[in-house]
Amino acid sequence: MAEAEKDRAGTAGLKTIVAASAAGTTFEWYDFFIFGTLTTIIARNFFAGVSGTLGTILTLSTFAVGFIARPIGALVFGHIGDKKGRKGTFLYTILVMGLATIAIGFLPTYAQAGNLAPILLVLLRIVQGFALGGEYGGAAIYVAEHAPSNKRGGFTGWIQTSAAFGLIAALGIILVTRTAVGEKVFADWGWRIPFVVSAGLLAVSVYIRAKTAESPAFKALHEEGRIAKSPLSEIFTRWRNLKGMLIALFGFMTAQGVIWYTSFFYTQVFLDKMVKLDPAQMNLLIMGMTLVSAFLYITFASLSDRIGRKPVMIFGMLLASLFFYPGFQMLLHFGNPALEQASKRAPVVVVADPAQCTFQFDLFNTAQFTSPCDLAKRVVSDVGVSYVNRAAPGTGAVVQVGDARIAVPSGQGLDKAGIKALKDKATKDIKAAMKAAGYPDKADPKQANLWAMFGVLCVLAVACTALYGPMASALVEMFPTRVRYTAMSLPYNIGTGWFGGLQPALSFAMVAASGDIYFGLWYPIVTGLIAVVVSLLFLKETRGRDLHMIE
Repeated sequence: MAEAEKDRAGTAGLKTIVAASAAGTTFEWYDFFIFGTLTTIIARNFFAGVSGTLGTILTLSTFAVGFIARPIGALVFGHIGDKKGRKGTFLYTILVMGLATIAIGFLPTYAQAGNLAPILLVLLRIVQGFALGGEYGGAAIYVAEHAPSNKRGGFTGWIQTSAAFGLIAALGIILVTRTAVGEKVFADWGWRIPFVVSAGLLAVSVYIRAKTAESPAFKALHEEGRIAKSPLSEIFTRWRNLKGMLIALFGFMTAQGVIWYTSFFYTQVFLDKMVKLDPAQMNLLIMGMTLVSAFLYITFASLSDRIGRKPVMIFGMLLASLFFYPGFQMLLHFGNPALEQASKRAPVVVVADPAQCTFQFDLFNTAQFTSPCDLAKRVVSDVGVSYVNRAAPGTGAVVQVGDARIAVPSGQGLDKAGIKALKDKATKDIKAAMKAAGYPDKADPKQANLWAMFGVLCVLAVACTALYGPMASALVEMFPTRVRYTAMSLPYNIGTGWFGGLQPALSFAMVAASGDIYFGLWYPIVTGLIAVVVSLLFLKETRGRDLHMIE
């Protein structure tokens, strides 16, 4: 009966609910993205002069805490949402996230407050990630528990597209601010404006959310006296709930994290460092890809209402896994054909003792790799070209480019400044040798086939949105109402926060170790294929499931 009443709910009321949830989630993604986009400028303002142990800890923390805190936020806010209700909980998350973001805009810099400035910044980053961990689950559940069962995918698809709207809003406001005040002023104090502007967005989002009512599914559970006394205990001690979380995590959430981050963030690293594309052209491509994806989320979410969540998500995972390798090769081919030809004509070779080589996995960008082999590989990888490994036991390290041979000495015993000077000299010599061998410094904007590159990025967008679009409804339909907030939020934030957040550092380490600029793609490829197998074997179709009958 409750399900039938929900199906008869007025369209206008449901649209308000969707707007409130999507607007708030867009705002929270905006908050998260502006920090990521302005990381370099923020680091200059908050970490100048910090050194030693404190500098290492703060560098590590600022990079990682946004991701690490998300599952913790999922547990805390999930527990509150399952015991106290959906509406109030995801109102708390947006308030916490918004106030933390506004506060960043008013923080004193290192020059003004010394070590206190970076400490406050790290604390606010923890708060941001903590709040974001509880936001997604609340918004998705709130919409799903109001929506009619035969249109649940389409309505929750608006929650999925909020990530695209948040990224577009962040990039747009930063671009407008930079243009209005100039780069020098922006780097000095203008970077604060995008953070402060979020106050207006917060006020609108809170107002809209405050006007909505509690979800009917939770109200019915409350009236029947069946609220979970301990949601955390129920999800970890009842095998059905724990099994559902494990299937969700390894069946599609790990894949979603690495596929989304690879497609929307690692592509930017690849286009910048490897393809060496003009920044303006790169931003144009990514903005276009993001705009296309905003509509595709809704398309695939609605399609899952007709043919099922499982086939649509498996299609997305398969497409990404099969297309990543040739797709990134095409980005180089269409973006910088001169570089592609030079690397075939005069390949870069690193000759070193393999016993001195380590796997340079540096999640927090704080480790020091000082052996000749590690330094040679690191420098060549930073230059952004593929290289051939050639073993030479008992020797130092030499980088060969055509007829040139550049010796890379050991950095052992040097301080950070000494290692930096060593790297800078090696980089300068290698770049000079590459230029003599016909390697271009940058991609020629006139030779770049932007339309072909845009087509490649659109295929990646299709893969991402086919997986991400139906995901909210699939997660909601997997768990009973009494523990739904907690049970779906945890795998979501582990998959996107930890597995997705791991992708840049791990992929770079794989590239540095192998010498192949495409080798880092095997992380998302293998993760995606594992998820396909798990989904095929264990994931049950949930389309149209009565949310009240899952108990």
